[in-house]
Amino acid sequence: MKTIKYHVDNGIATITFDEPDSPVNTMCLQWQDDLSEVTAQVLKDKESLKGIVLASAKSTFFAGADLKAVMRLTPADAPKAYAEVERVKKNFRTLETLGIPVASCLNGTALGGGWEVALVGHYRVAVDDSKTQFGLPEVTLGLLPGASGVTKMTRHLGLMGAQPYLVEGKTFNPRQALALGLVHELVADAGALRAKALAWLAANPKAQHSREAKDYKIPGGTPANPKIAAALSVAPAMLKKQTRGLYPAPEAILACMVEGTQVDLETALRIESRYLAKLMTGTNAKAMVNTFFFNMNAIKSGQSRPPRVPKFRPNKVGILGAGMMGAGIAYAQAAKGISTVLKDVSQEKAEAGKAYSAKITGPRVEKGRMTAAEQSALLARITATGQAADLAGCELIIEAVFERRDLKAKVTQEAEPLLAPGGFFASNTSTLPISSLATASDRPAKFIGIHFFSPVDKMKLVEIIRGKETDDETVARAFDYVQALGKIPIVVNDSRGFYTSRTFGTFVMEGAAMLGEGISAAAIENAGIQAGMPVGPLAVLDETALSLSVHVLDQTRTDFTAEGKTYTATPGELLVERMVKELNRPGRAAGGGFYDYPAEPGAKKQLWPELKPLFEKPGAAWDIEELKDRLLYRQAVETARCLSEGVLTTVHDANIGSIFGIGFPAWTGGAMQFIYGMGVDAFAARCEELAARFGAGFALTAEVKDTIRKHQPVY
Repeated sequence: MKTIKYHVDNGIATITFDEPDSPVNTMCLQWQDDLSEVTAQVLKDKESLKGIVLASAKSTFFAGADLKAVMRLTPADAPKAYAEVERVKKNFRTLETLGIPVASCLNGTALGGGWEVALVGHYRVAVDDSKTQFGLPEVTLGLLPGASGVTKMTRHLGLMGAQPYLVEGKTFNPRQALALGLVHELVADAGALRAKALAWLAANPKAQHSREAKDYKIPGGTPANPKIAAALSVAPAMLKKQTRGLYPAPEAILACMVEGTQVDLETALRIESRYLAKLMTGTNAKAMVNTFFFNMNAIKSGQSRPPRVPKFRPNKVGILGAGMMGAGIAYAQAAKGISTVLKDVSQEKAEAGKAYSAKITGPRVEKGRMTAAEQSALLARITATGQAADLAGCELIIEAVFERRDLKAKVTQEAEPLLAPGGFFASNTSTLPISSLATASDRPAKFIGIHFFSPVDKMKLVEIIRGKETDDETVARAFDYVQALGKIPIVVNDSRGFYTSRTFGTFVMEGAAMLGEGISAAAIENAGIQAGMPVGPLAVLDETALSLSVHVLDQTRTDFTAEGKTYTATPGELLVERMVKELNRPGRAAGGGFYDYPAEPGAKKQLWPELKPLFEKPGAAWDIEELKDRLLYRQAVETARCLSEGVLTTVHDANIGSIFGIGFPAWTGGAMQFIYGMGVDAFAARCEELAARFGAGFALTAEVKDTIRKHQPVY
């Protein structure tokens, strides 16, 4: 055996998981073979055994499935996937029904398949470490816990009690596991695990799981119970409201839970395997595994960070501009222990920006999620000031002022000399090219874009923009700074709109173009929602301000003119410009845009009634699937163009940036995975159809097609 060590001492068989050349244990094919071999050995030794200990030689207990193997599966592999998971469960059932007590020694995290391994034990003892995580988060990767996780957790916690941990993938720490009865005892350190396990084995020679007992009843009852039946009658509709029918895994898990409680345990386990095999071999699971596991790990491990630059953590950071963005960045820094100087044109404006942190933390103190002392300490880290001199000694200064070149140049020249030796300067601009802003800097190599998203306290993504002269050290330091805030950094090269703003613009402007074609505004908004976007394109334009889009358009025209070129606005941009300049509808903050916003508290926004006579054409033909395609394909095409032009350099930055930055539907796995999921040829053919009808925004050049193929991931 290569991944499992087996040792018998004084009647106690110890099964130690230790996958070679891997920091964690996984359910790889070799492990599955080894599990069959060790189970056969236990059967041979059965008469001489008094107990079994399950242990790990790694710093964690067990990581779960071999996800690279999942990425290689196709729908034709479903029977094979079913057989493999059934083999694993057969071995689990053999070990737990021998009549020999089994103890799981949980020295660290056990997630997914790792938690299913832990559940084999009749007794589970864990190290009391709040950083350790247990649970079954498979749903977040488009899968279900099919190695007995659904069946066992449902039988332990009941249909209602298990839902958060299965349908939502909620994880829990050792103390929470103890409270749930999923762990039986905690110890201070890993060295104490074995002694506790041996004592329990000696005291419980005839152990069995409670679900095996003849008088066992599922907590809360089966679907035959009127209360359970009433709750289940609305559960699918509530789930559909959350998933919009785009995520198969939560629905499969709920169905598996309900069906499994109406049959015997063995049948329930087979039902679970069938659901898992279908999900594992489908496109949605591959999309989500690719992005939320492999792509996210690529970013977390620093694959986009320049190598050979020492790790950096700033102690003091200055923020120029205490408006919505500056105030949000100040809070994000202070919450992570970074001393922050929040500077505006006056002390009063700076204090107003600091008050944002008090506003965010106030409810947390009231709810007991933060102490008053912790709040005071956080606020004390923010120095609000109207004096530039207070910026002296900052290792990083970020300007977050209005999107005007002259203003940005002025604050850069005022603040940059105050940086600490070796410090660097950043702009939070969302659209203006960093290389052009860097002309105001004395040290363009130490000038970079750090683009936060609003609201900063909720949005996880930060886009780092490398200017033409930005050096590797500055990029690496910016990357480290973003990670120090607990946020997700992507790294892109300079261009107008960078990656996220440029691609986001195609989504909202395609929606505006549809309105200009005479399509119903309600149909456009519903197409966005049904495709999986957080909100429709017109609603997003209102929130971000139509006037801002027009300002960016005007700035773009000015920049093109300065370069001796003429900018041709898209139909969507021209419609938005008309909304602002002719119809005086600048967006939500200024009273209304595509929507009206009633003043009454709790009243819902409504589409502006004048949209119908102004834009909608009763005879305009439209198809909801085509509208959805236009909104998604337009963004995917622009993403592929960014990759081809070198604005993006990796697929993982593209996928993570599109989901966390612009709300591209998570079910797709991101804008590039959307292409790979359907197949490059099929995507190109559909783009050709859309380009013929709706313009060059959907056109793919030969160079872009080559780039898509060149970057396609292989597992």
